[in-house]
Amino acid sequence: MKTFASTFLFLASIIAFAQKSPIYSTKDGAIKGYDPVAYFVKGEPVKGIAAYTLKWKEADWYFSSQENLETFKANPEKYAPQFGGFCAFGVSKGSLYKIEPDAWKIVGGKLYLNYSKGIQKKWEADQTNFIKQAEINWPKVIDN
Repeated sequence: MKTFASTFLFLASIIAFAQKSPIYSTKDGAIKGYDPVAYFVKGEPVKGIAAYTLKWKEADWYFSSQENLETFKANPEKYAPQFGGFCAFGVSKGSLYKIEPDAWKIVGGKLYLNYSKGIQKKWEADQTNFIKQAEINWPKVIDN
């Protein structure tokens, strides 16, 4: 019985590590270390700094100021990018892709990031439908 329990715990830990993170993160942090609040308040991507870091959803989020960090902390769901910061177009197609911080758009008060500016143009051509499809796909994509 002890062997079975040890084997079960070992296999459960492998499965847990195999699950995808719900946040797009690199060695530089969530969304490549860019400040998610800055998209809303400055209207442009701004690189965060280590002095203003917050752990949220198992990822390190970087901010360009203490004020932005506090703003995010008070309401992270409002400022965090949709689909965990993965490419919105990719999620609409059922896949997870990296992003470029300068390929972004706020739609309906929500931040969307894309793989590149070229992909963003494709996404913008039918963004309402791509957003709807990504919202449908997101739970399945992140759980696969």
